[in-house]
Amino acid sequence: MTTVRTVAAHEVVRAAFPREVTPADELGMVVGKAIDATLSRTSYEYALGRHPTRTAAQRFAAETLDRELEEADLDLAPADRTHQLGVIDAVVQAFRKSELMGLARPRSRLILVNERFGIYAQPDFWDGRDRFYEMKSYHAHPTPPDVVLQVRLFQCAFPSFRAYLASFDRHVQPVATTIEPFPPLADATVVEVLRLGVRTAAASGVDKVLEYTDVPVIRYTLTAEDDGPKPAAP
Repeated sequence: MTTVRTVAAHEVVRAAFPREVTPADELGMVVGKAIDATLSRTSYEYALGRHPTRTAAQRFAAETLDRELEEADLDLAPADRTHQLGVIDAVVQAFRKSELMGLARPRSRLILVNERFGIYAQPDFWDGRDRFYEMKSYHAHPTPPDVVLQVRLFQCAFPSFRAYLASFDRHVQPVATTIEPFPPLADATVVEVLRLGVRTAAASGVDKVLEYTDVPVIRYTLTAEDDGPKPAAP
């Protein structure tokens, strides 16, 4: 059996860009999780031909928001809760009009480096052919470095796919939709990203048995000379 030291992509990002979480950040993360879950559910239902209604999405969003608030031990005044649900609904309506509507969430993949270290990576949506999308409910220009690293990790996990950052900016009305392509990764950037993932896994990863890992595995070999990532033998 092969033991691999593993981390999730978000752990690599957090290790690279640590920051103190404020109460405002906590609420933003809760609302963001409710948005993510509602968009995934709505897109999934649409892909199955069920044509989810706006009312159904609103009900699911309310249930998800309340659950996330409870788990985060946060209280919202009724008026603030109503406001946040209105924000979520506006994002959902913008999402319905976008090219992401009806797309599925891909299975997580394991980036396996030198058969010893692994990074689990899973973007928000893909078309199953040649595109994946990472979704944010805000828009920042230039793209924040933590988001850049996150997308680059996904590019390592989906090397034959084109990467897109889809922003549905909930902080403006009406919600502004921006879908931006990411450039392909240069070999030097792949090395940088993978070495960062390896360092994070070595420091704080969890050991897992590779043979029991039921996800697609994308293998890389890094050389000591840093001259570029070498595809491992199948």
